[in-house]
Amino acid sequence: MSALDSRSEELLRGKNFCHVATFNSNGTIHGVPVWVDVQDGLPTVNTAEGRLWARNLERDPRVTLTVQNSDNPYEYVEIRGHVAQRTHDGADEHIDELSKKYLGRSYPNRRPGEQRVIIRIEPEHVHKKPR
Repeated sequence: MSALDSRSEELLRGKNFCHVATFNSNGTIHGVPVWVDVQDGLPTVNTAEGRLWARNLERDPRVTLTVQNSDNPYEYVEIRGHVAQRTHDGADEHIDELSKKYLGRSYPNRRPGEQRVIIRIEPEHVHKKPR
């Protein structure tokens, strides 16, 4: 386990996008940009059930997150780890919080019947590219 330092947490808490890389069933890499924050010291993302990267994490919990400083793209943190927790509890409220952080308003793209899920990542390796 590798804990996040304060600067890494700042990047995760800031209005910076996170690139999530997971393994497809054929072994290739699937990467997507998502919103991110930190809860209880763990990188935390939110998605809708059924999306490919969420399904990939159910099958193989290994994941890499890369968060780039939007003000200085040469600064980033890479977090390699695994899914520590997956929950639906509070997921609708969480996506609204993330949307307010990134868009300044509640989540506008909710679909009928959509079930949100919060995924918390346990860091195993943290690599930071300094400012």
